[in-house]
Amino acid sequence: AQCAQESIYNLLPRLEEKPVKPPRYISTFRPSVKREVEKNKAWWKTMGPAKVAVPSPKNFLQKHSKEPKLPARKKEQDSKKLPALSVPRRTDHPVMGIQSKKNFINTNAVAAITGLPKKPQPIYVDRRQGDKYLLETSGLVPKYIKKKDYGVTPKYVTQRNEEMKRAQKEYEAGILEHLKKRAMKQLSDEERRSLLQGLKKNWEEVYREFQGLSVEIDTIPKKIYKEKLESQMKQLEHDIEVIEKHKVIYIANE
Repeated sequence: AQCAQESIYNLLPRLEEKPVKPPRYISTFRPSVKREVEKNKAWWKTMGPAKVAVPSPKNFLQKHSKEPKLPARKKEQDSKKLPALSVPRRTDHPVMGIQSKKNFINTNAVAAITGLPKKPQPIYVDRRQGDKYLLETSGLVPKYIKKKDYGVTPKYVTQRNEEMKRAQKEYEAGILEHLKKRAMKQLSDEERRSLLQGLKKNWEEVYREFQGLSVEIDTIPKKIYKEKLESQMKQLEHDIEVIEKHKVIYIANE
């Protein structure tokens, strides 16, 4: 019996067959229920609002308050004017016997022949079997770059730039006046150049003295002298950098 159950087909892996679920039940009254829900969206109206303002005892119901009120009586001058009637009066008579010799058939035919054909409105389609849309309002037509003022600097920008330049000139003029009040003078190019050369010459002399120091600094005086030369070189380098960076220099009159 055991040999009969064995088979070579049992060695192959088998896929587990999952049970097929039956389709979900859908009521036949589903569309009618949806229709009723869409009609009656404000369900709270049947129950009333959540909070109702309590009426004041001063606003009590008076006699004849719910009766319809007549409009205010117009003045006698307005009553004398006849109202504009949309229908003809009894005394009005229509104009009779007027005939036109115009041949409307021929005029319409001539207008159709001589008139220009109506241009089709440009449209675009998003796909082969898609919907049609207007091309003019789609944004695909380069209308903005074809404007006359495209690429032109706006007037408010040029006006703002002019105001900024004017403010800068006023600021510079104010600084010059302030410097004149403080008795300041501007260094000329020759004085600035000579001052810069003197600073560089002093730096070279200090650097030559720094190079002449001994390799081994084993005493306190040597260490102090070395630190002094280093501070002088740093100060001279800072002064040279400031003068080279700023072309206009003001100094106080002595």
